[in-house]
Order: sequence, then structure tokens, then C-alpha cells
Amino acid sequence: MRLKLPTEPVPIQEISLSKNIKLFIKREDLIHPQISGNKYWKLFYNVNNYLGENPEKPYIITFGGAFSNHIAALSAVGHLAGIPTLGMIRGEELKDKWRDNPTLLFAKRNGMNLKFVTRDEYRHKEKLTEFLQQEFPDALIVPEGGTNTEAVEGVKMMLNEQTKDFDYLCTAVGTGGTIAGISKFCEENQNVIGFRVVDDSSLENKIFELTLMRNFNLIDSAFGGYGKINDENIRFINDFKEKYNIPLEPIYTGKMMQKLFELIEEDYFPENSRILCFHTGGLQGIEGANLLLEKQNRNLII
Repeated sequence: MRLKLPTEPVPIQEISLSKNIKLFIKREDLIHPQISGNKYWKLFYNVNNYLGENPEKPYIITFGGAFSNHIAALSAVGHLAGIPTLGMIRGEELKDKWRDNPTLLFAKRNGMNLKFVTRDEYRHKEKLTEFLQQEFPDALIVPEGGTNTEAVEGVKMMLNEQTKDFDYLCTAVGTGGTIAGISKFCEENQNVIGFRVVDDSSLENKIFELTLMRNFNLIDSAFGGYGKINDENIRFINDFKEKYNIPLEPIYTGKMMQKLFELIEEDYFPENSRILCFHTGGLQGIEGANLLLEKQNRNLII
């Protein structure tokens, strides 16, 4: 089974504001119940091109952390397509604890084999990739977060006639594949803003290498660091869902929207601007986040 184009257009919802600015959110999180948001498009050509080569024994390998949206999505692809998958998971200490982790349990139930490596081994993914390619010469090895040239081409599908009339296109940024695709294929007059949730000084150059464009701006939206969730993040996400009936997760979309609202209040955008945000999914991560918050006796994400 290959990934298919959706039969219905992805809905775009308006977010009402008191400012004289039009804000919209494109609900890529609704594209598939398990292969959510930008992960669907980042895997679209990776998987379809690989299957088009008709490998004798298809096998897909990738990398990710304990709560990785990419690990969850790729495991679902493997389950639906009947392709064995292997997840190289950061953190050897998780080897006997994966049953307590909603993301890893989901991946395992989808048939993904999990191999836990030390954090030092994980930092040298290029060497790991070489070993894996030698051991599994017919395998497709997808990088962490799914970011590569095929992913950038897939993100093009997030842009269409509906997205052409916006002045600003906004997305959360982790490994950089999604913003690379948006900046590469957007209209010449559009401004692309990436809400960076990681502390990575090399990210701008990585994005440029993928897109060869300088039409994007990165804004720090880490709120204390990647994967860190403060009480204000939780409050914002819960208030946003209550007001707009749109769920956000705390690692990417929640932080993007929170920072975006701050910029709007600071009059960062000119009056009458039309802004489009991409909801990149990842809602599976809420369950894992709530487990950690519960242990800390903190408010939960609704």
C-alpha cells in the first residue's frame, strides 16, 4: 500500500482576533488518524518512491526519541502497508520501560521493532546509518524527523490554491524539513516564519541546504528548551482548545501558537495582514506529556 493524496481538501479554520489581522490555521492534523500532519507529507515520497523501486524484502528503518511523532507515524505506515519497520530509539535506559511509554507502546503494537541505543551512539547517527545500510542493504533508512530531500518535496503538498493569498506562512520547526518545503514552494511575495522549538544554531544553514532559499525567518519559541513544558504553555493550550475547539500539543504547535499570539499583541505584523499557520499534528504526544505532568503534580493538557 502506498500513501495516497486525500480525497477532500484539508480544512482551513479562521481564528478570531481582536486585532485588525486575519489569522487562519490549516488542519493538517486531520489528514490521517495515525499518520498525522506534516509527517504524512514528509513520508509521502520517501515511502512511495521506495516501494516504486520494488525492493525484494521491503524494510524501513528510522530514528527517534521516546515521544517521537515521527516514530509513531512511521510505525503506522509500516502497519498499514504491511512493511516491517525498525525504530532506533535514543536512550538505552528505556529498554525495559517502553511499555510505560504511550508512543513506544503504540509503535510496538504497530509491529515496529525497537532497538534502544545509548545517547552517545545516537549522536553519531551517520555511523549508525552506515552500519544499518550494510546489514540491511534493501532497507529504506529515513533520518530523524523524516527530514531529507524527499520530505521537502512532500511538504509541497501542504501548499495549494487555498494558501496562495496569505501574506505570512507559519510553521513550527524541529529538524527543518517542513519549513524548507514551505519556503521552497511558496509564492514569491509570501513571508515564511519558522517557530523554532529547538536550540540548534546550525538549523538555518540546514534549512538553506534543503531549500536554497533565504525567504524565511526563524523565531525562538522553545520556552525553556525542546520538550520543556511550563505552566504558561499548558494554560495557553487549554484556553486555545476551549475557545477555538482546536487541540494543540505542547512540543510544536502549542509553542508556535503561543509565540505567534505574543507577536500579534506586540504588533509584529502590519494591520490587515493575512496569516496562515500549519497545524503539523503530533497530538499523540499529549498522552505522554500528561503522564510526566501528572508525576509532577501539575495541571494536565485537556
